[in-house]
Amino acid sequence: MPEGPEIRREADAIAKAVVGQPLVELELGLPALRPFHDELFDSHVTAVDTHGKAMLTRFACGLTIYSHNQLYGRWYVRKRGQPPRTNRSLRVGLHTADWSALLYSATDVRVLTDDELAIHPFLRRLGPDVLDPGLGWRAIAARLRSPAFSGRALGGLYLDQGFIAGIGNYLRSEILHYAGLHPARRPVDLGTRDINELARQTLAVTLRANRAKGITNEATRVQRLIAGGASYSAFRFAVFDRAGEPCYRCGAGVQRITVSSRRLYYCAGCQPAQ
Repeated sequence: MPEGPEIRREADAIAKAVVGQPLVELELGLPALRPFHDELFDSHVTAVDTHGKAMLTRFACGLTIYSHNQLYGRWYVRKRGQPPRTNRSLRVGLHTADWSALLYSATDVRVLTDDELAIHPFLRRLGPDVLDPGLGWRAIAARLRSPAFSGRALGGLYLDQGFIAGIGNYLRSEILHYAGLHPARRPVDLGTRDINELARQTLAVTLRANRAKGITNEATRVQRLIAGGASYSAFRFAVFDRAGEPCYRCGAGVQRITVSSRRLYYCAGCQPAQ
């Protein structure tokens, strides 16, 4: 499933194609969406926001298309008249004179007012978005120390969208690795230095993944690995999906465990249990 950086890049591509542009065609593939066709078509997209893994396509008329890709949904941005070759079912098609933004296969797509967004059951449960420009590391550190989260093991906490929205499985492993923390440790047992470093790495690793199209390894390491002939799968991550391979930092073997029913990777050398 795409994580926050992937959804944010999709949103940025859609925004570049359609924000502020009049629609020349609007396709709504689900029956529940079609009553809103005329109002949306006579308006225009003003912004494309994300909150965690949800996308909010906002229109000047005050309506918003809420969509969640879940497992199978996918957005495409294509030149007008050049749709992708796919057998997926079209849910939403936003067409300007030059570009098309196309959502396929998503099952959770709705048109909502601002008041309905405010009480949406999924959005209400989310914590702050990890890619929100206004979210600083001190706010994350404060959440780690709060009674609601401080007693929970980091491996489970970092998949809880109510803690921080937009962090998924690969980001969880990578953030904990760069912070040097074992997934079984709890914020309540950490000192100020570890809490602050974890908060900083939560932002740094996610921002790196967003800017580098999913790559979480540091740029200098990536360059060195590429020069040595490494494949994309080898240089993309520091620990995720690298079970049994040596840690790039200390050389110890990367371990794979299951936490919250999802695979998690860590280095026993860099991330001691105590």
